Amino acid sequence: MLEVNGLNVAYGRARVLRDLSLTVRAGEILCLLGRNGAGKTTTMKAIMGLLPLMSGRVVLDGQVVSDLPPHQVPRTGIGYIPQGRGLFADLTVAQNLQIGLMVRKSGTQVLDDVLDLFPRLRERLHQRAQTLSGGEQQMLATARALCLEPRVLLLDEPTEGLQPSMIEAIREVIVMMRARGVAVLLVEQRVDAVLSVADRVAFIENGRNLETLDAARLRADPAILERHLGV
Repeated sequence: MLEVNGLNVAYGRARVLRDLSLTVRAGEILCLLGRNGAGKTTTMKAIMGLLPLMSGRVVLDGQVVSDLPPHQVPRTGIGYIPQGRGLFADLTVAQNLQIGLMVRKSGTQVLDDVLDLFPRLRERLHQRAQTLSGGEQQMLATARALCLEPRVLLLDEPTEGLQPSMIEAIREVIVMMRARGVAVLLVEQRVDAVLSVADRVAFIENGRNLETLDAARLRADPAILERHLGV
């Protein structure tokens, strides 16, 4: 289980997260929802150690990962797919995947399993990442994170700008990871996509917790979404 306890984070003098807490259980998809500027991406970066914490901590299955330097956080089994994908554009598909495999010294069987999920990438192993379509790049970013054999998967706007067929392919992989016992934290603006996969939804505003609800309740009462998001 991933536990985020009382995070306070600032950019210079501007406080962004204010005592933010959440938990994501193994085999669960928790969606983080909030208006633009609510602190969703900051939460992801703070979990990965990419932003310094003023206070609070991040714990994975009893290990305090917020005590680790950023380059060691993925070694604990936290895979991160950032908004914008964060690929090595000049490297090939194979080289990008190899970097993911190296993090936890995963073997060729892991690579084969990942490519089975994304057969299109198998056809493009020797292409540079920058030559891929937007959807293929999102597949590659996701595949690279899966090469870590993650216990936790963080996805920031994974369907942004993608055509419907690519959105469905990414959605299927997210659901599959949940079935394999991975804890999934998902930031997504498309409310319909959120409600189709989420187990729970955590609302935040101005870096603070609002409420965390079962997705089934939101599907039954859309007025809650309108109250928090204005949609």
